[in-house]
Amino acid sequence: MDFDGGKRVFNRLGPNQQNDNRNQKVCYHWRAGNCNRFPCPFLHRELSAPANGTASSKRPYGFETEDQRSTAARRGGRGNFSNTWGRGGGGGGGRGGGNAINNNHINNNKGVVTKIDKVCNFWSQGSCSYGDRCKFLHSWCTGGFAMLTHLEGHQKVVSGIALPAGSDKLYTGSRDETVRVWDCQSGQCAGVINLSGEVGCMLSEGPWMFVGLPNLVKAWNVQTSAELSLNGPVGQVYSLVVGNDLLFAGTQDGNILAWKYNAATNCFEPAASLQGHISAVVTLVVGANRLYSGSMDKSIRVWNLENLQCIQTLADHKDVVMSVLCWDQFLLSCSLDKTIKVWAATDSGNLEVTYTHSEEHGLLTLCGMHDLESKPVLLCSCNDNTVRAYDLPSFSERGKIYAKQEIRSIHGGPNIFFTGDGTGEVRVWRWLADQSATTTTTPA
Repeated sequence: MDFDGGKRVFNRLGPNQQNDNRNQKVCYHWRAGNCNRFPCPFLHRELSAPANGTASSKRPYGFETEDQRSTAARRGGRGNFSNTWGRGGGGGGGRGGGNAINNNHINNNKGVVTKIDKVCNFWSQGSCSYGDRCKFLHSWCTGGFAMLTHLEGHQKVVSGIALPAGSDKLYTGSRDETVRVWDCQSGQCAGVINLSGEVGCMLSEGPWMFVGLPNLVKAWNVQTSAELSLNGPVGQVYSLVVGNDLLFAGTQDGNILAWKYNAATNCFEPAASLQGHISAVVTLVVGANRLYSGSMDKSIRVWNLENLQCIQTLADHKDVVMSVLCWDQFLLSCSLDKTIKVWAATDSGNLEVTYTHSEEHGLLTLCGMHDLESKPVLLCSCNDNTVRAYDLPSFSERGKIYAKQEIRSIHGGPNIFFTGDGTGEVRVWRWLADQSATTTTTPA
């Protein structure tokens, strides 16, 4: 791999970083992540390090908080709950329920401004002159989480994020044909891996890192630095998953290729080709001894992992199936048809829709995780440049994340999670211990 890195890539300055005549104090509210003054009379950056090189210790420069550093275990994405999808949501279900995002009343010296639940287009472009008097939102998120830091360097949409278990490195892939390696303690870019094509997806499994490329899956061992190329795919590789000791890759031509690792020869050997989809396979997940594949042909196929035969085709979605997720005994799927469907097995063993959640916009990806109270949360990104957070199984909305372009990648970590958007920016979010509704304001 070609490494070209070691540069510090993110900027901690606020919107008025060129103004050196302001009060040389760091804004207390900015440190807490909730300054809403624009312009703010105080600094939105850390003070320069003293001459001896000792940096300020009041704000961490890496990804993790003190509590997160002491948490070694990575939480999984499963919850134990009954089949009560969408019930109890209403207007007040959950912590803040569906009204958490509507607490948008700002008091200032010119009266009360009632916020409209829409991000200001001029703020997104960095040119809003109204500041906190603007009736539209100037915030990155509302809900029980806050942005910890952001990582800049990719030039195109972030299409994959991976955090290997036990590693202190975060890997992000992009359509700019690079994978970036980030140090989780310092927040610095530790290296750039230049590839031969656009990254379609990424997967971390044990010591192996897999990257889906056009006509190829690249694999390397993060412990031994061994590098392998898995040939066979036709077109872009959009999805990767491991199940039953096999690596599966969903490809642009509609096939799903499988490889099995041979420890004796230290290589991945072709094992099977699963055929049935008539268009690109864009999402894969394994659960309950089944492989589930979602495709641009608007269907989900269910495959038996033992004999690799298709045992059911689910055709309830009306548009591209963008993401599938196994959660407890359920299968969740989202589509550009603006719905999330929850599937459950009948007495015959076949899957049927047990609940449908509708959105106003097409859905791009799903990610399940637990909050600080170990309660299950579903994050789903929409093509209106937002990520919605829902309590499960009630689907009570607990918050949103706003981005300047659509978010294509979400990855959960220990008490934190990551999002990658169309601008190439990766943002690191932390769950808040206090689950009451909050609003985090961040300069454009």
